[in-house]
Amino acid sequence: MRTGPGSKLRGKRIAIIVANEFEDVELLYPFLRLSEEGAEVVIIPVEGGLHPRPAIPGKPVTGRYGTPVPLEVFREGERYVVKRLEEVKPEDFDAVVIPGGYSPDYLRIDERVLDFVRKMYEMGRIIAAICHGPQVLISAGLVKGKRVTAYKAVRDDLINAGAVFEDAPAVRDGNLITGRVPDDLPEFCQLIIDALSRE
Repeated sequence: MRTGPGSKLRGKRIAIIVANEFEDVELLYPFLRLSEEGAEVVIIPVEGGLHPRPAIPGKPVTGRYGTPVPLEVFREGERYVVKRLEEVKPEDFDAVVIPGGYSPDYLRIDERVLDFVRKMYEMGRIIAAICHGPQVLISAGLVKGKRVTAYKAVRDDLINAGAVFEDAPAVRDGNLITGRVPDDLPEFCQLIIDALSRE
């Protein structure tokens, strides 16, 4: 698989997990930025959640603004591959990225996703979530006592789960990295790159 010209993340393998109605740019920006640094990106679509209209049987997992997985404008096998959750193992990856949108509302009730994220966390791998993505971290039981950020609608949920909320573009606490909103994607991705390039 072809990766980008950068070398900071060469040899690293990163999963991006999404369900229907993910925030399109929160998948696309990390995919491009991390692959640009040499990472191998695996997109894992989980078939569930709110179905974009029209609800057609067999329709691919699709973002809020219509981005389908596989990505139409990027050839699969070039900068990324698509795998089903049952085809991968937590130990296969150095990091997982959880975009926001309405996707996390479904991912957080899928025990397979929670188990995958928990196991990666326990292995010390990087767990990165942005916008509504930290909802998954709450349901996986990973935020108690941790400094985190997220979209303001998730603030009270994080605090009620025992997290220390910070209104900042991106926050790293151990192997948890959280981002606030799409405008903060550069800071969010930079924390991921810095964390993985120092391992």
